[in-house]
Amino acid sequence: MVKKIHTREKRKRGFGTHLPHRAKIKGIPRKKGPKTFKTEEAAKKYADDNKIKKYELKKVKKDKKFQIVPIS
Repeated sequence: MVKKIHTREKRKRGFGTHLPHRAKIKGIPRKKGPKTFKTEEAAKKYADDNKIKKYELKKVKKDKKFQIVPIS
């Protein structure tokens, strides 16, 4: 049995408060952020596996992670 949806949540999603609407709930779509890696080696391995030839590693998240930036 599916749990009852709270009225506040129904209002946020634009559903009528007097109807169940359980079938329409699939989460809020969000934009996916860029992929980051904990080590340089992991980033380089990912780039090699996905055939990314020209790229630059950028330090992100207060210099704790690495992000692959393609070079044109």
